[in-house]
Amino acid sequence: MASLPKELLEDAKKQSFWMPGNYVRTVHRTERSFQACSDIVACFTERARVERQYAQQLSQWGSKWKSIVESRPLYGSLMRAWQCFFTSTERLSALHSSISQALVEEEGGRVKTWQKEIFPKKIFCGFKESHNNNTSFSRAQKPWSKKLMKLEKTRVAYHKSCQREQTALDKEKQANENSEMSPEKKQKITEAREKVTGEKQEIRDRYEKMLEDVSTYTPRYMEEMEAIFEESQEEERKRISFLKQAFLSIHRHLDITNNESVKAVYSELHQTLMAIEEQEDLKWWKNHHGPGMPTDWPRINEWVPPVKKLNRKKRDQKIKRENRPVMIGGVKVQAMYDYVGEEGDELSFRAGEVFLKVEEEDDQGWCRGVLSGGREGFYPANYVGVAE
Repeated sequence: MASLPKELLEDAKKQSFWMPGNYVRTVHRTERSFQACSDIVACFTERARVERQYAQQLSQWGSKWKSIVESRPLYGSLMRAWQCFFTSTERLSALHSSISQALVEEEGGRVKTWQKEIFPKKIFCGFKESHNNNTSFSRAQKPWSKKLMKLEKTRVAYHKSCQREQTALDKEKQANENSEMSPEKKQKITEAREKVTGEKQEIRDRYEKMLEDVSTYTPRYMEEMEAIFEESQEEERKRISFLKQAFLSIHRHLDITNNESVKAVYSELHQTLMAIEEQEDLKWWKNHHGPGMPTDWPRINEWVPPVKKLNRKKRDQKIKRENRPVMIGGVKVQAMYDYVGEEGDELSFRAGEVFLKVEEEDDQGWCRGVLSGGREGFYPANYVGVAE
C-alpha cells in the first residue's frame, strides 16, 4: 500500500489531538450529536407524513373501487376474491396510519425526551457537557502548551545562533586564507568566532534542557488528557447505544410485510442496523480525532547549513584559466549532513557516508568528489569534513 506524501503526513500530525487546541473537535462532538438527534426526529417525522398520505390514498382507492365492484355482475367466490383486495387494503391503510402515528408520537417523542435529558444546557455557556469538557481539556493542556511555546522560542534562538556561528566560521576561514591580514586582526576574528560558538552551545544546552522538561511532563499531560477524553467517549457510547435501539424500534414499526421482495429490503436494512457497533465507532473516532492520531512529538531539530548555487559557467571558465590539477588519490571525507543533488552533475549522499574529495574547494564553496560506487560530481564543501 502506498504511503502518504510527507507533506500530508506532517499536516496530519499538526492536526493531532495532542497539539494545542485540537481537542475542540471532541468538544464540538456534543453539539453535533444533539443536531443528529434533531435530524433523526425531522427525518422520520417526514417519513410519518409519507405513511399517512399513503394510508389515505389506499383508503380512497379502496372506497372508490369497492362501490364500483358491488354494482358489477359478479358473484360467488370470484366476487369474494375481488372484494378481498379492498378488505386487505383497508387493513393495510390502518396499519400505515398506525405506523405514521408511532413514528411521530412514540419514536419521535422518545428521542426528543431523551435528547432533552442527555443534553442539559448551562446558562450562557451552551451545553453543559461541552462546557465541562472544554474547561477540563483547556486546564489539562495549558501547562504543556506553555512549555511547548517556550521550547519553540528556544529552538528558533538555537537555529539563529547556528547561523551566526556559520557566518563567523566563514569569516575566520577567509581571514586565515588572506596572507595580507595581520595576525592581530586574525586573532580578533578567531576570538569573535569562539565567542559565538560558546553562545551557541549555551543556547543548545537550554534547548536540550527545555526539551527534557517537555518530555518529562508529557506522560502526565497524556494521562490527564486521555482521562478527560475517555469520559467524553463514554457519553458518546451511551448516545450511540441509545440511537441504535431507536433505529431498531423504528425498523420494527416499518417491517410489516411477508412479501419476499419487500422482506429482502427490510432484511438488508435490519442487517445494517444490527451492524451498528459502538466500540467500532469509538475506535474510529479515537484513531481519527483522538489519542490514536499520529503526532509530531518535540525533538531536536538540527540546523543544516545553506548551500550556495553552483555557477557552472563561471567555474568552467576559471578552471580553463587556472588549469587546476586533480588531487592524486584524493582525500577521504565524511558527510555531516544529508544532501540530494539538484543537477545531474551533483552528488547525493547521506550523513555519515565516506567518499573521496578529488578537487579542492573553489571560490563558490563547491568541491568535486567520487562516491564509493564510482559516481563523480560536485558537492557543497560545508557539508563534509575530513574523515578520521
